Amino acid sequence: MSSQQNPAPDTAEATAAAGPRPRRLTYAAALAALEGTALLAGGLWVLVLGLTGAPDDRQQAVTLGITLVVLALLPLLAARGLLLRRGWSRGPAVITQVMALPVAYNLLRADSMAIPAGIVLAVVAVAALVLLVNGETTRALGIKGPGRAE
Repeated sequence: MSSQQNPAPDTAEATAAAGPRPRRLTYAAALAALEGTALLAGGLWVLVLGLTGAPDDRQQAVTLGITLVVLALLPLLAARGLLLRRGWSRGPAVITQVMALPVAYNLLRADSMAIPAGIVLAVVAVAALVLLVNGETTRALGIKGPGRAE
């Protein structure tokens, strides 16, 4: 295919690729990566303890560990997509934050050392949501609102 026959890039992709990546988008990606890394570390920790330790129910511990490792893929992939300015990545990033809010609420209601973790998780989730729905972030990802399609 010659250079004259190459199709023109989508206008949304061309707009998203123009200019430097906004700091808000970078911060949102960093928060998503932080959550994904925490899930991955927690999942591996539970998995290793389930396999090598003496849990009450080995099968349940292994299942929980594998589930957390798999769930870590969602925010990690979203963070990578945000850094690469892919429009699809905002959806998984927002879903991750929305899923984190009930977890934070339950941690805050606990009478244990889980309360500080709940505070941190709630702050990170709300901050990431604010960054993800920001107009600058939306424009950088090439996402158009309803009725604004070209």
